[in-house]
Parts: sequence; C-alpha cells; structure tokens
Amino acid sequence: MAKMNKKRWTLVAIALLLVLLTIILTQVKNNRSEKTGPASVKVQRATIVQKALAIGSIEPIDEIAIKSKISGVVGKLYVEVGDRVQQGAALLEVKPDPTPLELAEAKREVEMRSIELANLKRELDRQRQLQEQGLISDQHFENLRTQCEESVIKHRIAAERLDLLERGKVRIAGTQIESVIKAPISGTILERSVNVGDPVVPLTSYQAGTELMKMADMQQLVFSGTIDEIDVGKIHEGMPAELQIGALPGKLIKGTVELISLKAQKENNITVFPIKIQIDDTGDAVLRAGFSANAHIIIAKKDSVLTLPERMVTFRHDSAFVRLADKDGLAKEQSIEIGLSDAIQIEILSGLQEGQEVLEKEVKEII
Repeated sequence: MAKMNKKRWTLVAIALLLVLLTIILTQVKNNRSEKTGPASVKVQRATIVQKALAIGSIEPIDEIAIKSKISGVVGKLYVEVGDRVQQGAALLEVKPDPTPLELAEAKREVEMRSIELANLKRELDRQRQLQEQGLISDQHFENLRTQCEESVIKHRIAAERLDLLERGKVRIAGTQIESVIKAPISGTILERSVNVGDPVVPLTSYQAGTELMKMADMQQLVFSGTIDEIDVGKIHEGMPAELQIGALPGKLIKGTVELISLKAQKENNITVFPIKIQIDDTGDAVLRAGFSANAHIIIAKKDSVLTLPERMVTFRHDSAFVRLADKDGLAKEQSIEIGLSDAIQIEILSGLQEGQEVLEKEVKEII
C-alpha cells in the first residue's frame, strides 16, 4: 500500500512539473513577442534599375569562310589557328592535282589550237595576196582576219589552262592568277578545316566548294542573342546594355542595342526576338568568339529614390498597400503610390516617408 502511494505521488509531481514548464515557456514567448513585435523594414533611399534580360553569345560582325577557285590538293599552310593576318597575306597554297585525262585533254587542246591558228595564218596570207589583186572583197578578207584573231585568243586560253593545271599559276592581262589563297580581310584565323594533302573542290556558280578556313576581325564583336516577347516592347535601339560573360566572372562589358528583329522565332515553345548589341567598351577583358553571355538592357534608372522591398507591398484592385503600426501597436493598411521596380526593390512615390517603419506581411499558418 505504501509502495502504491509513493508511485501515485511521483506521477502527480511529474504532472505538476510539466504544467509549470509549459507556463514558463508560454510566458517567455509572450514576453519576447511583446518586446520585439512584428518584423518591420524602414523606408530608405536607393538606386533602382529596371532591366530586360537577353541570352546569347559573343560573335564577330563579319566571319568569312575561305574557299578556293581552283581545284587540287592543299600543298602548303602559311598560318595556324589564332594567327592574326593582314589583308592580302598568304594563307595556304592549293597545288594543282589534275587527273591524267584532264592533263592529256589540256595538252591536246593546245596542240589543236596551234594547228588551227597556223592554218588560219597561212590562209590569211593567201587571201591578202588575192585582196591586193582585187580578186576577193574586203569584207571576205576582214571576216577571215577576225577568225584568225579569235583563234589566237582560243589558243591563249588553252595555254593558260594548261599552265594552271601544271604549275598552278598564270598571268592574264597583267594580273597574276595563282594557287596561293590570300586573306580577303585583316583578321584572326578562327578555324582551319583542311590539312596538307587534303583535296580541294573549287568554288563555282554551281557548287559551294571546300571550306578551307574561317577568319574574322576580332576587334569588331557583337552580342547576338534573343529576348523574351514580354520585354521586347520595352526596349529600342540605342539603349545601353551591360554584358556578363560566363567565362569571365566579375568582368563588366558595356554595349548599345544595335538591332531588334521585327520577326519572332520559337525556342522551346517560347516566343523570342533576335537582338544584336554593339560592344562599346570591353575594359581589360579579352573576348573570344563563342563566349556565352547575358545582356542586361537598362530600360530605366532612378537614383536616390524612396524604396521598399517589393515583398512588403500588397497589390489589390490596381492599388498598392502596406502595413503600418498605429498608436496602439496594431497593424493597419496604408495606401501608397508606387513607381519603378526591379522585381526586388520598388519605388515609393507617395504615402510613406524616409525612415518610416513598415510591417512585414502577416504570415498565415498552414493548416
């Protein structure tokens, strides 16, 4: 019996201790709530910048594919990828590599044209004697002389073709035509697609030809990318932009919007508009073609204006409200007029003063 009473008193003591602990914790929580109150944020002055985001990469304005106008094989390379060359500098040599049939046909063509020309010259001499005797008309003689002059040109063309096939170069009308491919512009070699010994198909009116190299002027770069249709109506040519290069963290590149496409395109079922941004100032950054980049186009900017975190503002029926504490410490709603927003901070035009405390939104418990 005494043992049961002792056990009962122990349980009663534990229950009383739990009740007392609960009362103490509740009091501490109430005191802390009374002391601190709801969280609040002060209205402060700051700079707000509204931006539109474009995603793309760095590209040269003019990227040129180097091709040959004669067929053959690559005989010699004068430059490597990364070399900067001036306009007219030798890039590579295309060595003629005619088939035996092509070479034989070219030689026979020269022989046939030589025979034809010799026969016409002999005939022209005979006809000249007959003309002097008045036995043929002047028109007949002039027609024969025209044929002879045309034969001279055909013979020259055949000889020049043979020179190109055998030696890879020839001079025509004072112009040196050779198999050395030269740089059409001053720039940097970005890519080389052939090696020594590779065959080369010429560029003609009916075939694209073999791409030998790619080069571009890396001093003239642009940002090429796309912008969402939601933002495209807010921007226009001439707006300033700030570029952030993924491979160059911390480097800020300045530019200007140069072109906004009039036609949209679809990317992953999203409507976007192509855009180009001229790069004005790279600072000390070294840009390379193909760098991924984000462009922040500055739509509007305001310095030293009253601001508040946008999360503090409640939007309802095209109006904006915040929570303030009244004299009794109770929360009340205050209508405000807002301005520019960067999605984090929002401008306060009226309804609040600098330094005024604004209460955080009431947190609703999830049941």
